[in-house]
Amino acid sequence: MRNVMNRIYFSKSLSLTPPHLPFFHLSAAASSPNRAVHCMADDSPLSQPPNRSGDGSVSAPPPPSPASSAIDFLSLCSRLKTTPRAGWVKRDVKNPESIADHMYRMGLMALVSSDIPGVNRDKCMKMAIVHDIAEAIVGDITPSCGVSKEEKNRRESEALEHMCKLLGGGERAEEIAELWREYEANASPEAKLVKDFDKLEMILQALEYEQEQGKDLEEFFQSTAGKFQTDIGKAWALEIASRRRKRQ
Repeated sequence: MRNVMNRIYFSKSLSLTPPHLPFFHLSAAASSPNRAVHCMADDSPLSQPPNRSGDGSVSAPPPPSPASSAIDFLSLCSRLKTTPRAGWVKRDVKNPESIADHMYRMGLMALVSSDIPGVNRDKCMKMAIVHDIAEAIVGDITPSCGVSKEEKNRRESEALEHMCKLLGGGERAEEIAELWREYEANASPEAKLVKDFDKLEMILQALEYEQEQGKDLEEFFQSTAGKFQTDIGKAWALEIASRRRKRQ
């Protein structure tokens, strides 16, 4: 039974995954949250048959069209819609949000937030919807998975590089890569604000799960306490905490 429970489930678009990177998928774990499947992976390479001409020689495949590259990229990103966030799965939350759910509400946070001098809100919205994009390949790696920060960053960097190549390179791919790197480095006012949105979305979701499912998710609130970098982040966190106290 344990071997069955620990199987890794891959999407139909598995060929879009670089062969040397493991994929951590949680869709199978959502119905049985105690599974450790989100911390496991299959490292076996994926082999693709070579293209051969009529005389048997191997030929390079033709370059994909821009439309083909875009659809390949978007098909791979569909995994973000079906991969539940690992923290909720581990805590037996029913019907946990997906990675895409999380990023979407972060984008809304950027949209409805007040203007801040020196902060580009449009850039914040873009950053919010790409900051976890590499998880389409590597999955939602959390501290409980036993993966170091350095290794997590390496895997995500390689996944991002693959996704940008899949998109065909060029201006849009470079924009996605730059936004992701800027966020990871916490290297700009926009990155600091979006990192606050990341924490805010998590604790707001935790509050909602507490209300809807009777959970005690105090650890999520404790993990963000004192870590907000912006005035908006601090003010919204206080509002969420105030609403939580009223419910207790």
